[in-house]
Amino acid sequence: MPRKSRKDRKRYTPAEKAKILAAAKKEGLTGDDVAEKFGVSKLTFYRWRGPVRSDAVARRGRRGPGRPPGSRKVLVDRAALRKSVQEQVRKLLPQIIREELEAALR
Repeated sequence: MPRKSRKDRKRYTPAEKAKILAAAKKEGLTGDDVAEKFGVSKLTFYRWRGPVRSDAVARRGRRGPGRPPGSRKVLVDRAALRKSVQEQVRKLLPQIIREELEAALR
């Protein structure tokens, strides 16, 4: 479907947006349902709705737009974990190589 030019696109008032979002939430509508019922594109609907975090997403530590302060801590912890694992591998690698070589030469 070809994209509409900016001047041909429908503009929704804040009241219209609120009404559509409330109906979608109340009725449990998906993006496809909203597009069919109200004529709003799925992308527009999801942009209006904003980030929605499920328990599974929260457990993985992913953050959507509008990150709260301190959310970068997850990245710092991952970096520290990666560094720790790399150090342990560097310590163990020579022994592993030596053992593998001895086993291969027997």
